[in-house]
Amino acid sequence: MSNAAQSVTASPVVLETRHEAIATIVLNRPDRLNALNAEITIALNEALGRAAADDSVRVVVLAGAGRGFCAGGDLSVIGAGRKSGAIKELEPILRAGMQIVLRMRTMPQPVIAAIQGPAAGAGMNIALAADMRIAAEEASFGQNFAKAGLFPDYGGTFFLPQLVGPSRAAEMFYTGDMIDAQTALRMGLVNRVVPAAQLEAEVRALAQKIAQGPPIAIRAIKQTLFAGEREALERALEREGKNQMKCFSSEDCLEGIAAFFEKRPPRFRGR
Repeated sequence: MSNAAQSVTASPVVLETRHEAIATIVLNRPDRLNALNAEITIALNEALGRAAADDSVRVVVLAGAGRGFCAGGDLSVIGAGRKSGAIKELEPILRAGMQIVLRMRTMPQPVIAAIQGPAAGAGMNIALAADMRIAAEEASFGQNFAKAGLFPDYGGTFFLPQLVGPSRAAEMFYTGDMIDAQTALRMGLVNRVVPAAQLEAEVRALAQKIAQGPPIAIRAIKQTLFAGEREALERALEREGKNQMKCFSSEDCLEGIAAFFEKRPPRFRGR
């Protein structure tokens, strides 16, 4: 953090700073690759709300602490909820996620995602909700829901086909395989790929360039590009939520999560 940057919250799992007209929000569970639980999703939603309401903020940068952007839903939490049958363990994460991507898409300020490592599952979809994405060479991306017997959420079924087309989106959804940063660039998932050592400077330079532009025009451009999709995105998020809860209650989900922790291939039976 530079000397001119100001911390605006003491949340341990989501850090916020302001530097001139740029708000930086950092997911801060580095020991878990910033995996999503109820605490971090609620805190992220609140941080985005503060930035959206601050007229002095012209650009928002979203990043992850440590070596990853966001590994997606915390499978230890989801797995515990699935074993006990406690839907309440997953529902707050889903609901907060719906609000996160809606807010990112419709807030007045442009959002830049800085991706320095894995962006998987819901973590990838949070990145896709941003206006732009800059990735380090070491970044990787995956819609790995199917490997855990789960359904894509956080707007993935809405954002990904728009960016890469339905066939490529289907391959990512069906296989759950990760792709590297250069593949993501060729597919149009990211705006640019840079060496890891240059990622922070590259993102800062782009954010400063946008922040120095005409805010009335830039906000109107964002509203034209993205905000008009709100109703369609809301419908997609509701469909995702219903399908996710159905998959969450399946035996396949229980098997997929068990296989993940046991480091073995899952044996799905369609139940």
